[in-house]
This record gives sequence, structure tokens and C-alpha cells, in this order.
Amino acid sequence: MIRAYKFLLRPTARQTVALGEMLRDHRSLYNAALQERRDAYQHASKTSIKYGDQSAQLKEIRAFDPERQGRWSFSSQQATLRRLDKAFQAFFRRVKAGQTPGYPRFKGVGHFDTVTFPKDGDGCRWDSTPHDAQTRVRLQGVGHVRVHRHRPVQGRVKTISVKCEGNRWYAVLACDNVPAEELPPTGGNVGIDMGITHFLTTSNGEHIANPRFLQVMADELAEAQRHLATFPKRTRQRTKRHRAAAQKVAKLHAKIRRQRADFHHKTARALITDHDVIAHERLNTAGMAKSPAPKADPEQPGTFLPNGAAAKAGLNRSILDAGWAQFLGILANKAERAGRLMVLVDARNTSRTCPDCGHVAKENRVTQAKFECVRCGFEANADHVGATNVLNRAGLVLCAAA
Repeated sequence: MIRAYKFLLRPTARQTVALGEMLRDHRSLYNAALQERRDAYQHASKTSIKYGDQSAQLKEIRAFDPERQGRWSFSSQQATLRRLDKAFQAFFRRVKAGQTPGYPRFKGVGHFDTVTFPKDGDGCRWDSTPHDAQTRVRLQGVGHVRVHRHRPVQGRVKTISVKCEGNRWYAVLACDNVPAEELPPTGGNVGIDMGITHFLTTSNGEHIANPRFLQVMADELAEAQRHLATFPKRTRQRTKRHRAAAQKVAKLHAKIRRQRADFHHKTARALITDHDVIAHERLNTAGMAKSPAPKADPEQPGTFLPNGAAAKAGLNRSILDAGWAQFLGILANKAERAGRLMVLVDARNTSRTCPDCGHVAKENRVTQAKFECVRCGFEANADHVGATNVLNRAGLVLCAAA
């Protein structure tokens, strides 16, 4: 089993400067490689440069600029070039599929936050034993950086990534051969229905409240963003006051992100502990949070008809604040590690189908919270009905698979 671990780094003041320089130089290498590809295609008869061509130039680049490029790990620089190559592969794949291409962009400050070391022991070393309280990670050009290891690392460390989030630095370890931690069977099965009013509702009738972390901090975040917007463009990234305002906004977003992730982990853990089978809807959250397409007015060219975009914006914000996709991903990972079974079912009409008689009609959903079947008169909470239908469909899926 493959698993990732994320630990907070505690670098010294000198190591913090060195980490910032490492990130800056890898970003410079990424942008230079992107510029070379652009120039070769535009000015050299549409010549395409591949990863192998640019990787072969690394030795000369490191010899030419030993102070900025020669001091860092060769393999980490290769990983940066692979990152650019993957961006171009995705670009050409989208072009062939007829999608919006999204040509790779240059990375500015704040948009390149990770340096990857593809192999433990090559430019980096994870120095830790199971009972060692003084865990450190050795990084070429930086030194031995202290790590706040809040949990033991299992399996074999394959890759190490150093990531910057605001003014914090993290080490992300990708490990394989991680043993499964199977939980004892409970005999319980549950279906869950994701929502906005309640974060989720189980088929047992339990409602998990939606914490709405973004909405709670909306006023404070808006004030910080208004203060940041007061700086004219000509002074941005040039003054200490502007950098402090930008860090304030980033700090608030990071806090919201950590609160949401903590809530998702704890909720998923509770479901995994109490149930052997967890069923949920197969949701396309990206499509659900997409803004409606504009509607052109056929009678007045150049104008558009109302499409409900303003009303949909509030729903989109609530869906993204709840973080359904992140939660379901965490739930799937924990289920695999604990030996639990996840079942995905079709999401269509789960809240419009009567679990008693099976009648499907949009009139069954009287309000957001109330369900009343127009055929048999069955009444219940609408979210509870949706979770019950999810569990019933999961039973059919398991029977068909058997």
C-alpha cells in the first residue's frame, strides 16, 4: 500500500533563507526551461524540445552557475524539468481532446511552492528511527532540518517533497510497502447523502452539521482582501506593508484549509470505525460547482438573457466550502487502509425516490428538508431518504457483483 505523510519542518533562520533560495532557483530553472521550449517552437521552425534534451543540459547549467544551480540536488532539478514536461503532455492531451488547452504558464512568486527529491538518499535523506524523537531530514544545500514528526512513518520512503505554505515549510513523504491497518468487523452498513444544510446525513438518520469554515471567516477574510487591494499595482511586491497584507490573506486561507481538512479526517474516521460498508453517491463536484453558461438574446445581438448566475454563485460557494471531493477522497483512502468496502452508486433521483413504494417524482421533494410521497404518503426527512436510497442501491450493486 502507498501512503503519504506530511510533517511540519522547524528550520533555523539560516535554513529558512536557504529553503527560500532553493525554491527560487528551482522556479528559475522551470521558467527558463519553459522559455526555451517557447523560443524553439516559435523561432526554430516549430521545433519541439523534450525532457531528455533539457535534462542533458543540466550539467552545463550547473557548471555555468554554481552559486545558484550547482549547489542543489541534480535529481531534484530533473524532477522540476519532469514537472514541466508533464504540464506540456497534459496541454497536448487537452488539445487532441478538443478541450480548453491551457498552455503552461511561467511560475511567479507564490505559484511554485514545491521541490521534489525523487529518491531518498539522492540529495536528501530521511534520518529517523521508530523511537527517535529528534527526527531530521537532510537536504543538499540546506543541511539537517528538524522535523515535527507527530506520527511514526511506516513502509519505505520513496520520494521526499519540500513544500512552502505561507511562512511554514513541510516535508511530504511518499512511502510504499505500508502495511494495512485493518479494523475489526462491526457488521454495520451505512449510506451517506452529502448536502449543504447538513454536511452529510447517514441512512441511520444521523445528521453531521456543516461547519461552513469559509462563511464563518468571510468577514475577516474580506477585510484583509480589501486592505490588500488598496495597494496600487506599481508598489505591489515592493514594500514591506504589501507583503504583510498578502501574507495576512494567505494565512487566513491556510487556516480555513487546515480546519476543513481536520474536520474531514475526523468525520471519515468515525464512519470507518463504525461501519464495514460505506456507500455514497458518485458526484461530479466540478460540474455541480460550475457557473451556468451565458444565454445570448436572439432579439438583441450582443446582449444576454438572465441565466441565474448570481443565484448559482452562492450554491457554488457553499459546495466548495463543504469540500465534498476532498472528504470523499480522504474517506476512500481510510477505507482502503482499514479494509473497509466503499460502494459508489448512481446519484440520480436519490432524493426523489420513495424508499417505501419506489415511486419517483420531483413532487415528492416538497421542500429542501421534507419528503412526502405523492403516491403512498410516506413522509420523512429528505436527506435521510436520500441516504437510505443510496444504501439500497449499494445493496443491489453488491448483489450484482456477487
